[in-house]
Amino acid sequence: MAKLPESADVIIVGQGGIVGASVAHHLIENGWTNIVGLEKSAIPTDIGSTSHASDFCFTTSHDKLNIFTTRYSQAFYARRGNYLRKGGMEVARVDDDEWMEELKRKVGSGKAFGTNVSLITPSQAKELFPLLDESQIQGAMWDPEAGLVVPRSQKVAGDLVDEAVASGHLQAFANTPARRIDVRDGRVCGVETDRGYIRAKYVVLTMGIWGPLMARTAGAPLPLMPVEHPLLFFGPYEALKGTGEDMVWPLFRDQRNSAYVRDTGDPTTTEGGHVEWGYYEPDNPRLVYPWDIAEPENARLSPSMRDLSLEQVMSAYEKAIDITPVLGELGWEEKRSFNGLLSVTPDGGSMIGETPEVRNLWFCEAVWVKDGPGAGKLAADWMTKGQAPMDPHSVDIARHYPLQKTPEYVYSRCYETAKKIYTPAVHPREPYVSSRQMRTSPFYPREVELGGYFMEAAGWERAHGYQANEEKLLAKYRDRIPERRNEWDARHFWAVSNAEQLEMSESVGMINLSHFAIFDISGPDAEDLLEYLSVAKVGGSTPVGKGVYTHFLDAQGGIHSDLTIIRTAGDAYRVICGGDTGHRDLVWIRRMAEDKGFGQIHIQDMTDHMATLGLWGPKAHETLAQFVEDPACLAPENFPFATAQTIWVRGIPVWAFRISYVGEQGWELHVPFSYGLRLWDMLYEAGVTPVGIETYANTRRLEKSLRLQNVDLETDYNLYEAGLARPKVKEADFHGKDAYLEQRQRDHQVAYLCTMTMLDNVDAKGVARYPVGQWPILDPATGEVLIDSEGRRSYCTSVVYGPSVGKIILLGYIPHEFAEEGRKLTLEYFHEPFPIRIEAVGCRALYDPENERMKS
Repeated sequence: MAKLPESADVIIVGQGGIVGASVAHHLIENGWTNIVGLEKSAIPTDIGSTSHASDFCFTTSHDKLNIFTTRYSQAFYARRGNYLRKGGMEVARVDDDEWMEELKRKVGSGKAFGTNVSLITPSQAKELFPLLDESQIQGAMWDPEAGLVVPRSQKVAGDLVDEAVASGHLQAFANTPARRIDVRDGRVCGVETDRGYIRAKYVVLTMGIWGPLMARTAGAPLPLMPVEHPLLFFGPYEALKGTGEDMVWPLFRDQRNSAYVRDTGDPTTTEGGHVEWGYYEPDNPRLVYPWDIAEPENARLSPSMRDLSLEQVMSAYEKAIDITPVLGELGWEEKRSFNGLLSVTPDGGSMIGETPEVRNLWFCEAVWVKDGPGAGKLAADWMTKGQAPMDPHSVDIARHYPLQKTPEYVYSRCYETAKKIYTPAVHPREPYVSSRQMRTSPFYPREVELGGYFMEAAGWERAHGYQANEEKLLAKYRDRIPERRNEWDARHFWAVSNAEQLEMSESVGMINLSHFAIFDISGPDAEDLLEYLSVAKVGGSTPVGKGVYTHFLDAQGGIHSDLTIIRTAGDAYRVICGGDTGHRDLVWIRRMAEDKGFGQIHIQDMTDHMATLGLWGPKAHETLAQFVEDPACLAPENFPFATAQTIWVRGIPVWAFRISYVGEQGWELHVPFSYGLRLWDMLYEAGVTPVGIETYANTRRLEKSLRLQNVDLETDYNLYEAGLARPKVKEADFHGKDAYLEQRQRDHQVAYLCTMTMLDNVDAKGVARYPVGQWPILDPATGEVLIDSEGRRSYCTSVVYGPSVGKIILLGYIPHEFAEEGRKLTLEYFHEPFPIRIEAVGCRALYDPENERMKS
């Protein structure tokens, strides 16, 4: 057995699976030369999920990054001769109109994000997949790019490792389990194995279902749970003889039954001669703690292959026979069937990126075979170049706050996510029901009393509207709030939210903004750090009390963060971020401070200590003035826009920031948690209307053409395209400045973020539709999705009905040759075309409350 090296540039723990092999391959492509791979079992693995994976690849998803990694992986397998493109379908049963709508939604997402899926008839489905009883379905979705990794992803993993070893850049060690990641002063130093210690600059975990165990040795929680996935084999099936193929017919998914079917090909092929039926338990998924996974010597088949009984799946199996009768005609082969373990996460996304807790410890976890090479490229590029080939926010491990990585949270959310792997059509606004009330503001008791309609973000309970407002406000504004007759459009939406916005614009309202992530940064290097990170000028002559809306860029000028920075002293700042993005921003700030040598800073996380109320509306000034000793302190000349100062409100110390995300005059009122309830009660008794977060986060935001990070703003686009570039470029250096200057010199940008409105929203059934989610934008002349010269596709990044303008408003990036005001385009929504028009190219509001009041 080869001797372990003393050191490596990077150690991959979990080298034998498709993910570990793909990471090694892409690191070598990026120039890494001293890689060590460790594997507990053989290489390729004979105990991990790769060893038993079904190995098929579908491109159907509602997530742009997931479609990217799948399509990259399909092309990667195909280039190697390891991909059998047979196509695949998903069906809707005759009595399931809801799932038929879901198939239409998948076609829309496919057009938006780059797949070739389409709808087909039952007879077309039968022709493609002869095992189907077409009388049981009303339609299907066809994915021509779907296929099978051949002969196995396990074989591909082994080949990739062999090639990497042959290149001289990888040393791979089978049957060499890692025992501990050595961390000193918050940084990876090496890995302890049964055969000795290896020093390392970087460590990448690609261990799948065992990942949390190794991550725990480094003090870097990996929020992941293994879950059982029943796989049953029926046969032998004589009809497959003589075909000579690894798979004869397309892949078949009956997702409402949480199941799929595929043939295993000619009996002479790797696992041929049978029909495989896979199932995901939607009602009581069986999670397994990583430490309860059997050791190889104690497992019947493999540690990741657990016993199952037919009783476990009988109800779904009987339903499956109706649509694919062959399953009832063939015998069940008990010895071949098993529960395969796979990884599930609290939000269903992969876990990729450098861990927040330990520098140079990277995860590439919870990745399916269909995404293995794509995830490997994403991780390797990110490690090498400092950025991924597409904005990775949806998979970045830093997206999770510490509380979202606690054992109880991880278990309950993984359990809920596991129920949704295959079965339900998950609504874009659908909230989780588990691990709720994790973070509540001091205003929460009053919001409950008012009948708040709560949803959750980053653990925070956020009321989108209040039942107590319905009787009065809905009657007052009913003629300005359209009825949503389509259930999907109305799901998780409350009409009172629109009424609250209109009331705020007539009088005064207060919005709970305590989900804000707030970081106080001070010290000798605070100014230099934040000036280097920010596109806008926040240091130098910026006065104390001045707030600046700014952005952080990546090295290529992509938009990494948007946030507000307020100078609170000569060497101190308050940074305010959105709750959903806050932890990633905090990790970015800390890493940049370390990497760029800004070591003399102190960061205090105030998020769970400062409550925030937005007080806005034409009567905001007179309302607040009655509670301060000197009302003149609130006058515009004494309290200019975008400035902050401490005021006393009936004995309550309030850090007031005169800013608005809703277009109305007023303030963000920040108070210590202990004063929060008193402030709420004071304002409520003065007649201030509680307004749900819907107004702030969605409706008034789009009326003001304001952008949302990770939705409208991503690293895939630059500030000029987003309409947010500064009028002048500051003299001070900042991260991404070279790219920013290059972008500024272009004759035109490749695409522009445009504000659009729907011209007609009535569908073919005569029902007015109110779009939810992200949908493709088409050229009405051709019916094709708009695609810019960099291959980026146009879709609505945000869409909402704006009650103040009485229109449906959309944001979306449009190729420059189409980006002109007045141009008409088409939005496809549930397979129907709707006319839209560009109202503004760049950031220009459709509605300015102050101007509207002056006109009237």
